[in-house]
Amino acid sequence: MNLRAPAILVASRSHGETASIARLLTEDFGLVAAYVAGGRGRHLRPVMIPGNRVEIDLRAKSDSQLPFAKIELTESRGPWMTEPLPAAAITWACALTATALPERNAYSALFGALDALLSAVCQAPSARGWLPAMIGYETLLLRELGYGGARPDADTDLSALIAALDRLEQPLARYLLADKRGDVMASRKLLRERLGRMLTQ
Repeated sequence: MNLRAPAILVASRSHGETASIARLLTEDFGLVAAYVAGGRGRHLRPVMIPGNRVEIDLRAKSDSQLPFAKIELTESRGPWMTEPLPAAAITWACALTATALPERNAYSALFGALDALLSAVCQAPSARGWLPAMIGYETLLLRELGYGGARPDADTDLSALIAALDRLEQPLARYLLADKRGDVMASRKLLRERLGRMLTQ
């Protein structure tokens, strides 16, 4: 695999003393994993934040080898990771994507939808502005992976939006995360708790 493409970093975990293993969603090549030398170093640490838009340069000697990646930041979502509700939304959307999608299968609609969702989380003045995009993304993910998913209503009432989000929990857990629910669904639970606090304010 040799490619250069825009991507969304959806997961990063430590490898060795200073490296990282990144999982990146690209429009034309789908989800790819790559070794990033120095990924935990001072220079790359701000780049290796899930949700960030990056430009990647991947190189591998064979299709069976984990590619080496050079990563350049093109848009940081890091500033929103200090805000509890946006951070929970970004973390959940990225964790769901990294866990549910098979590698190296293109899902161009999902790439565009995830990018739009993350932009909405960072730009909307409140969750009412991005929650429909979250519901739409979860629904699209179910549809793209062959599990149906009705189109969400155009309701903007917060309680109705949260109820729609709640209805998606069971199919996501059952169909996409059946053998991986623990840590991933904990991210969704945290998001749901933080959204619930808005109803009591």
